[in-house]
Amino acid sequence: MKWVRRIGLPLIGLLALVATGLAIWEPLFATAAAPPPARAYSVEIVRDRFGVPHIFGKTDPDVAYGIAYAHAEDDFDTLQQVLAMTRGRLGAITGQEGAATDYVVALLGARETVKRDYRKQPADVRALLDGYAAGLNRYAEKHPSEVKLAKLFPVNGEDVATGFVVRSPFFFGLDGYLRALTGDKPLPVESAGPKPDAPNFTPLGPEPEQAGSNAFAIAPKRSEDGATRLVSNSHQPWNGAVAWYELVVQSEAGWHFAGATFPGAPYPLLGHNETLGWTNTVNRPDMIDVYKLVLDGDGERYRYDGQWKPLEKHTVWLPVRLFGPFVLPVPRTVYRAVQGPVVVNKSGAYALRHGGADQLKMVEQYYRLNRARSFGEWQRAMAIQGVPGTNFIYADAAGNIAYFYNAAFPNRKPGFDYSRVLPGDTSRAYDPGTVLWSSVPRNINPGSGFLQNANNTPWQAAGEGYELQPGDWPPLLGVETDTTNRGTRAIELLAADPSISDADLRAIKFDTGVSRAGYLGRWYADLLAVDPKGDPLVARAKALLARWDWNFDGKGPADALAYSILRNPNRWHYERKPRPDPRAVLAEAAGYLEKHFGRIEMPLGDLIRLRRGALDLPMDGGPDTLRAATSYDELPGGRLAIRHGDSFIQWVVWGRDGRVRSESIQPFGASMRPQSPHYADQAEMFVGHRFKPVWFTREALKGNIERRYRP
Repeated sequence: MKWVRRIGLPLIGLLALVATGLAIWEPLFATAAAPPPARAYSVEIVRDRFGVPHIFGKTDPDVAYGIAYAHAEDDFDTLQQVLAMTRGRLGAITGQEGAATDYVVALLGARETVKRDYRKQPADVRALLDGYAAGLNRYAEKHPSEVKLAKLFPVNGEDVATGFVVRSPFFFGLDGYLRALTGDKPLPVESAGPKPDAPNFTPLGPEPEQAGSNAFAIAPKRSEDGATRLVSNSHQPWNGAVAWYELVVQSEAGWHFAGATFPGAPYPLLGHNETLGWTNTVNRPDMIDVYKLVLDGDGERYRYDGQWKPLEKHTVWLPVRLFGPFVLPVPRTVYRAVQGPVVVNKSGAYALRHGGADQLKMVEQYYRLNRARSFGEWQRAMAIQGVPGTNFIYADAAGNIAYFYNAAFPNRKPGFDYSRVLPGDTSRAYDPGTVLWSSVPRNINPGSGFLQNANNTPWQAAGEGYELQPGDWPPLLGVETDTTNRGTRAIELLAADPSISDADLRAIKFDTGVSRAGYLGRWYADLLAVDPKGDPLVARAKALLARWDWNFDGKGPADALAYSILRNPNRWHYERKPRPDPRAVLAEAAGYLEKHFGRIEMPLGDLIRLRRGALDLPMDGGPDTLRAATSYDELPGGRLAIRHGDSFIQWVVWGRDGRVRSESIQPFGASMRPQSPHYADQAEMFVGHRFKPVWFTREALKGNIERRYRP
C-alpha cells in the first residue's frame, strides 16, 4: 500500500468523488418525459414464418402501439439509440460519435420545433404518435434489464416526432455540410456549381455512406401481361437507425399497408396498400444555403440590413460516454441567426438554411400517404410538403405511374448564386418560405410506359421523347444534373424492351452491367489507356482489365479487379470529388488484391461477401450497378463484408383484375437479435436473387403463421 501513502488519502478521495460524479451525473440531470395520455390498446401481433410482424388493431393508434412493440422485440437496442438521440442523450450510449449527433439536435433546434408545433398537429396524428410511444413504453416496462439509460422511458409522441425533424434533412446532404463546416474540408460541390469557401471545425463522425436506391414503375401499356408493376429497391445501411424493418399493418378503421419502416417511425414509410404504392430514392437538389455573417469585434452581434442584431446563443452539455458507467459532460455553444443555425469557427460565422427546416408536417404527410386510396388522395397528401426531400415513384391499380422530384425548395431571389456562400448581412439574399408544390418537377404517365430513378437527374427518367425538359423549371430550384451508371443502364435496358415481362424486369433489377455510354464506361476506358511505365503489376492489371466483360456478375476473371477499382476512396463521381489519376487507381486496386490474396485474377465472390454471424456467402454486384453492393467492412485477410447496397426490396404487381400481390426480401432477416431464427434466414435467398411472399391479407396469412399474441 505504499502507493496509497505516496499519493495521499485526500487525492484518492477526490478521484473517487470525480469517478462517482462521472457515473451518476447524466441520469441525475436528465429530464424525464411525461408519458402519453393513458388508454387501453387492442392489438394482435401475428408473426409469419419469416418472422415478419403483421399488426392487427381495432384503431390506427392500436396498430401503431403494436408496431412499436414488435419492432422492440426485434431491435430494441437501435430503437433506444433513436430515442436517446431525440433527447440529446445519444452520447451517453455511444460516446463521442453520439455526442456529435446530440450537438446537431441542439443546433437544429429540433425539440424546440416539436414543442412549438406538436399540439398543432391533427388529433389523429397525435394519437398515432402517442400510441407508438406507448408501445415502446410497454416493452421497456416488461423488459427493464434491456433499458440502457435511466429516465429514457417513458417516451411520448413528442419524442417520436423529434426523430423525424432530426433525420429528414440528412437525406439531402445536410450532414455533408456539417462535416465540412466542422472538419477542415471544402463545402460539398453542388451539381449547379461549387460553394468555394471552406470553413472548418471538429468532425461529426465517419464519412457518410454512399447514398443510393433504385425504383421502377411499369404501366400496363408497357407490360407484357397488362399489369402495373412497382419495384421498391432502396439502398440503406443493413444495420442501424436507418435500416429497414418490414411489416404489414391492418386496422378495423381501414388502414391496410405492407412495406417497411425505420426505427422510430409509427407507420411504413414506403410500400403498398390494395390500390396504390410508392417507393423512394435519394435526390440531391441544392437545398442548403450557406451565409457568411459579419460579426462585431466581440462576436456577440451580427450585421443585418445595416443594423447590429444579437447572435442568439446558449450552452448545451453533451454527454460523452467514456467506458462503463462513466460519462463526461462536455459544454458546447449553439448559435442562431435570422437565416438559421450558425457555426462559428476559425474562418468566421456561417448560418445554414435548409429546405423544410423548422417544421413538423412530415409526420402528418406520411400518415396521409398510408391512408390514401386513389391517385388524387395521394397527391393531396404529397402537397402537404412536409417531407423535405427524396424522390417518390408511384404506381396504382388503375394503371397510373408517376415520378415526383419531391423537395421543399427554399424560396430564392434572382441576382445571387445560391450554389456559393452568400452574404449574410443583407435580406436581399434571403427569402423565407418554400417554393409552391405546383413548381416541383413531376413526370406523370409518360408515353413510354415506364419510369425509373437511380439517384440520377430527374431529366433522365422515362426514355427519349418522354423526359422532362430542364428549361421548363426555374434554375433557382438547384435541380441536380448528375447521372449514375444505374440510371443510364436502367434507361438502356427498359427502352430496349417494348413488352416488359415480369422476368424481364427481374433481370433488369438484378443487372450487374456497366453502361459504356455513361461515366463508368468512360472511366474504365481511361483505365485501359493507362501507360504502365514499366510497372509489372500495373501492366498485368491493365491486361486483365482488357479481358473484362463489363459486368459484375461474378463469372468473369476480372470482376474482382474491376470492383477493387471502385473501392473507397475511388468512388469519386457520385460524391462529386475530383477525378483521380487512372494509373494511381489501377495500381492501388491491383495492389490491394495482390497484398491480401496473392493474385489479381480471382472470383468476385472471394472478395465481396454477405456476413451475418456464422453465415458467410459470396455476393455479386458493384457500387453503382442495379444489383448494388456498395459500402463494406474490410475483414482480416482482405475480404469485404458488404453493409450497404440493395436492402429491403419489394416487388408489387397489380394484375388486369386490379388485385395486388407482392413479394419482398431483406439481406439478413426480420430480427436483429442473434438468437432469433430470423436473424439471417433470408440471406441465401437474397444472395440468390430470390423473393419471399408478402402475405398481405388475413386469408393469405393462414397456414403461414409462426405465432400470434397480444403484447
